[in-house]
Amino acid sequence: MLTLSSATRIVIDEATERAGNLVVDDGVVVDAAARSGGETIDVSGCVITPGLVNAHHHLLQTAFRTLPGTRGVPMSDWLPTMAAAYSRVGVDAELAFAAASVGVAEGLLSGVTTVADHHLTWPSGADAVAIATATADAVRGLGARLAFVRGSARDDPQEAAASAEAIVAALLPGAANGVRADGMLQLAVGPAGVHSDSRETFELLGEVAARHGLRRRTQANEQVDVVIALEKYGRRPIDLLDEWGWLAADVTLAHLCDVTGAEIARLASAGITATHAPGCDLPMGWGIAPVADLRAAGITVGLGTSGGGSNDAGHLLADARLAMQVAPLVGPPIPARAVLAMATAGSAAGLGRAELGHLRTGAAADLCVWDVSGAADAGVADPVAGLLWANPGRRPRHVVVAGRVVVRDYELVHADERELVATLEERLARPR
Repeated sequence: MLTLSSATRIVIDEATERAGNLVVDDGVVVDAAARSGGETIDVSGCVITPGLVNAHHHLLQTAFRTLPGTRGVPMSDWLPTMAAAYSRVGVDAELAFAAASVGVAEGLLSGVTTVADHHLTWPSGADAVAIATATADAVRGLGARLAFVRGSARDDPQEAAASAEAIVAALLPGAANGVRADGMLQLAVGPAGVHSDSRETFELLGEVAARHGLRRRTQANEQVDVVIALEKYGRRPIDLLDEWGWLAADVTLAHLCDVTGAEIARLASAGITATHAPGCDLPMGWGIAPVADLRAAGITVGLGTSGGGSNDAGHLLADARLAMQVAPLVGPPIPARAVLAMATAGSAAGLGRAELGHLRTGAAADLCVWDVSGAADAGVADPVAGLLWANPGRRPRHVVVAGRVVVRDYELVHADERELVATLEERLARPR
């Protein structure tokens, strides 16, 4: 059992906050008045929030940040530049493990307790199960939760579906809903988008999802996605996704920068969830999702960083701040608490994980402790809003996942951050 005592504020969910103690036992939040014993950590001067859920990442790209020719360029230039870098280094299980270790460490150190990794890079002949297993092993070793998405980007449809089946068999044998019994590993499927993958790929991966109870995820309506869909099919992406059976309540769509009012209504009617990725879309010039309009239509919106090839950082709270700041450019302002809820409960809803993203009694004990007693928070009238408005680049003092402390006093508990970095740098120095 673990007691976090004397918190300045505890964010239970978007509508509920209190001060005092938070108690977790056997991996879940319990009634603080009914328990005693175990470890106690004094968190006076701190705000406790649910752990952040990064709903859209590409962990492999952690190894490919700020590459020349990848900033401020059209996606038609960005994609081949990234592909050349992958080919030069060689994507294999060793690289997947090293990149995921650094990417998840970065996430934990900035408050991300669950990450959805949309893995899109599968070289022909590569051992897909080994790559997926290496990623899962890296995340497990650090104590975080992983939703691993067997993605596709121009892959052979039959090969993509067969490898998705093999990954399920290897990592989640016997699981009925795509989630391991302890809740630490989840599998999903997801083509990159209609701009790169065929109807057959969407349909075959959809069949895998139906057989195993997996969630489905894809990217839609970045500006380039719309342009390519119109050129290739004479249709907009939402039309194609509907026709291909991918507008449904088990589907999450990332980006959605270029959507019409009529399309938003269709998405809401279908029950899809959405993921906003401003830290990718804004600097790359790929658009800004109309988040307020999506939410007003009843669509649950989560938050993701996307990958290092377009964002360069895995700091979800910083991207939450950016989401709040850019919202007025495409609609009404969005309050800080609403954006924080996007980065927690909203992202968790897209994964179908009702136990994540809040700290109500019985919730999974995933949480962050943010020190708000320093100079950067001086004069802040509202410490919860201040988590986003003040102190860009803020990091949590402690992070707890499934009731276990995985970051203590700003340091990883289960790994040496510098060793993880050295391992990745060594691997990048010897291309395959």
